[in-house]
Amino acid sequence: VQLQASGGGLVPVEGSLRISCVASGRNLRNHVMGWFRQAPGKEREFVACLRWNGGSTFYATSVKGRFTISRDIAKSTVYLQMNSLKPEDTAVYYCAATSRAISSTLGLSSTYDYWGQGTQVTVSS
Repeated sequence: VQLQASGGGLVPVEGSLRISCVASGRNLRNHVMGWFRQAPGKEREFVACLRWNGGSTFYATSVKGRFTISRDIAKSTVYLQMNSLKPEDTAVYYCAATSRAISSTLGLSSTYDYWGQGTQVTVSS
């Protein structure tokens, strides 16, 4: 699976932004698509993920209620709608995919086999 993330940028505090990740090279059936982020000097952390079959979603506590992950099956694209952005949301956001995730491992970066190149999101205060 090849993943291409886009849509990052500079947004004000409390602003909104939607980033996208287009997948190619494989049918996404039975895959989980995830978003992770990494801020300077920090470890990569889980943000949200979505099961391509059925569309069930999971979120990190820090973004629940503010971020929404969704998919467009026809476009093989997963989105991350980010609202009420905070300075601490500033990071490089990576999309990822795996075909072997179970519920207990969805938040682990090591579960994901395929990664996009990342897109920078900067929230200015």
